[in-house]
Amino acid sequence: MSATRSERRPGAELNRVLVVDDEADIRELIDLTLARMGLLAECVGSVAEARAALDAHSFQLCLTDMRLPDGVGLDIVRYISEHHAQTPVAVITAFGSAENAVAALKAGAFDYLAKPVGLEQLRALVKSALRLPGGDKVEGGDGLVGLIGDSPAMEQVRTMIGKLARSQAPIYISGESGSGKELAARLIHARGNRSGAAFVPVNCGAIPENLMESEFFGYRKGAFTGADSDRDGFFQAATGGTLFLDEVADLPLAMQVKLLRAIQEKRVRKVGAVSEEPVDVRIICATHRNLRDCVDKGAFRQDLYYRLNVIELRMPPLRERVEDIAPLVDRILVRVGGEPPPRLSAAALKAMQLYAFPGNVRELENILERATALCSGELIEAEDLYLEPGEGGGEELGRGSETLDDYLNRLERQAILEALQKTDGNRTAAARLLGVTFRSLRYRLERLGIE
Repeated sequence: MSATRSERRPGAELNRVLVVDDEADIRELIDLTLARMGLLAECVGSVAEARAALDAHSFQLCLTDMRLPDGVGLDIVRYISEHHAQTPVAVITAFGSAENAVAALKAGAFDYLAKPVGLEQLRALVKSALRLPGGDKVEGGDGLVGLIGDSPAMEQVRTMIGKLARSQAPIYISGESGSGKELAARLIHARGNRSGAAFVPVNCGAIPENLMESEFFGYRKGAFTGADSDRDGFFQAATGGTLFLDEVADLPLAMQVKLLRAIQEKRVRKVGAVSEEPVDVRIICATHRNLRDCVDKGAFRQDLYYRLNVIELRMPPLRERVEDIAPLVDRILVRVGGEPPPRLSAAALKAMQLYAFPGNVRELENILERATALCSGELIEAEDLYLEPGEGGGEELGRGSETLDDYLNRLERQAILEALQKTDGNRTAAARLLGVTFRSLRYRLERLGIE
């Protein structure tokens, strides 16, 4: 078979897949597999040929090898991200090349396959890619119900969720308790190609250590006392869908090793079984702790950290989006306040906006439920809120437990996000608006974790 092969099968209405690999036998294997799935494959052997094909035709998927004669697969991933963003792209990496796979996912790849290419995994990847929602709905936040607020911080979160929904990359959601990490994970799942399958949330800190392996991977009948039948674990329950690992920092080191293998190999072994079985799940994890600090202290494996933290989504605390408190209050009071719902007095709203909210949105809900039950009329006053002493109704600077550094970082983050919003994401124009150099803005973006 020649290095470049383009077949024109009958039926131009078929979904087209671009296959980029300089090995003829790999191209033929993938081509035959796609043909049996009713897909039209166009096979090329270099980066230059791939770019020409992408500019000449519309493809529903691109599969590319990582090593090519005139470049690397990452070149194609970046080219597609810049010029054909609606086309999902997956890379084929050498066995054990975890760094290449992670780099591809960070560059915008939809997923990856390891050599030797397993046909079962190839077919699953192709089916997932072809179920992706259209690219015209990715950038905006329309339909992201539940994420209330129009602050720059929440606009950034909504935009990120829209992008992350089109990827299969593992996601690490960071943020304080009550800031909406599980809600963000559910929205990523709901907007992605896996929305038709299960979303399985797991609180890693609530499972006894001696039961973790059987809970995650399942077990065979007779594997231990009380195992009177076969049982699936979390991975099997989430097949085709999303496995959300909340408080992942609480996993013991022994379980971290097993989880790392399951993620890398995409296979698990039930307790008591002699062979592994393939699993197809997307991993999203979260914790209120600083996972990087856990790695530095030896409490969390560095290799697992890099596997899970391919892309980070930071959920801002409520004190960084004060302007969202009023619409949040309105929505919550409609839900918990009966008919007609009570209203918040101006003094009560001001007290809310000066409060530090260490428990974030979850604490806001609790405060309003309590105030609704205790207020004497249809108007909730500041004294009905029973805010913690020293954390509300007083000075704005250093609200509650907020340090000076936290306060200054919050103001800086808010100013940068507002500038980026005004300039439609143009960093050069935003730097000019803020009165700083482009290099200074880039440093601040990295330091504050702003995408």
